[in-house]
Amino acid sequence: MTARTPDRIEFARSVPVRLWEDGFAPDPQRYYAALRAQGPVGWAELAPGIPAYVVTDRRAALDVLHDQETFSHDPRAWEATVPDDAPVLGMMRWRPNALFADGPAHLRYRATLIDVFDLVEPHDLRGRVHRAVRLLAERMGPRGEADLVADFARPLLALVLNDLFGLPDSQGERLNEGLGKMMEGGAQAAEGEAQYAQYVLELIAAKAEKPGDDLPSRLLEHPAGLTREEVTWQVFLTLGAGYEPTANLLSNTLSRVLGNPAYYSTLTSGARPVMDAVVEVLHHETPLANYGIYYARRPVAFHGVWLRDAVPVVVSYGALGLPHGTDGAPAGERTASGGRHPHDASHLSWGAGPHACPVKQHTLLLVTEAIERLTQWLPDLDPVVPRDRLAWRPGPFHRSLTALPVRFSPRSPASDPSGVRS
Repeated sequence: MTARTPDRIEFARSVPVRLWEDGFAPDPQRYYAALRAQGPVGWAELAPGIPAYVVTDRRAALDVLHDQETFSHDPRAWEATVPDDAPVLGMMRWRPNALFADGPAHLRYRATLIDVFDLVEPHDLRGRVHRAVRLLAERMGPRGEADLVADFARPLLALVLNDLFGLPDSQGERLNEGLGKMMEGGAQAAEGEAQYAQYVLELIAAKAEKPGDDLPSRLLEHPAGLTREEVTWQVFLTLGAGYEPTANLLSNTLSRVLGNPAYYSTLTSGARPVMDAVVEVLHHETPLANYGIYYARRPVAFHGVWLRDAVPVVVSYGALGLPHGTDGAPAGERTASGGRHPHDASHLSWGAGPHACPVKQHTLLLVTEAIERLTQWLPDLDPVVPRDRLAWRPGPFHRSLTALPVRFSPRSPASDPSGVRS
């Protein structure tokens, strides 16, 4: 941490950068540039009248992510300062789960999550992804056109996660609708939060009555002895964190691949692995752009800024990444094919420190398998809209495409030579 700098103590000379306004989704780099111009820590609004400090410097970000003595994940002091109808509350309010806990409580919650997800073997997850791709291929293949967000990425995650969490395929649209509204943080945020919470409550009630071979049942039976309420909020966290960011990582990666013909031709031929594209997205269009949210435990000088308590300190993974189309990776961080090494985490999209993502490998496997199977099944995907004209969903927290329309040669699953049906 650096010494206090008087002229930047309370950002008296800075107008908050409004991450909630319409211009943010189509051009986030303009907003990140305005934040960087304020120094390592900028001053922003997540919603009208909801201020936040935003960390845009890598060194400062690592200080936040690793310093448990200075920073907490517990938002309850902040919650007391905001209106009950604040549109970001659905994403930020305190719940008894791993995301909003510190110290021993966090270790207890995190250990249960790691234990139950460790039981998901890679070959099992791969099989669930293949099944989901097959089902979706049967729906969209004969049409010769599709929206890879609405017809592939989001329903695929709903199919895979409902399978893991012990719900039927038919429940996917409920999951999609509730989480989508809550994540965007607009007028429908409270409605989306209520829909998603009801979804989870019904799931836990069903598993408490009739356990199965699924993640909620394993949490209910875990030796740590989580209460039913704690299990409910663990599932609220993991199902939501598994769905939205992973669906967005999948669609953002597909858009990057399809928007670069040379990239797509080498990818479909097997010369360039899908992982290269995934890592590029994590650097340039990370799905959870502004959701590393912490709170100073007490007022403190931090990288030239006096941080007040009860004000969110947001690690901006989006601002930490390089602007779209640029790449300054050192040669040592590149693969032989020219892409970044899959273990290059300089983007920090997985977080760091005690709260780093515990299911990174599951996420990477799911996304890469889904893209590999899709591009085997439909090797001539042709984007309908140029990449620089694609639309992005509103909301301060994520980087998420509205749609990714494509055309391709119609194909029936029965004639598919790629083995999708296997």
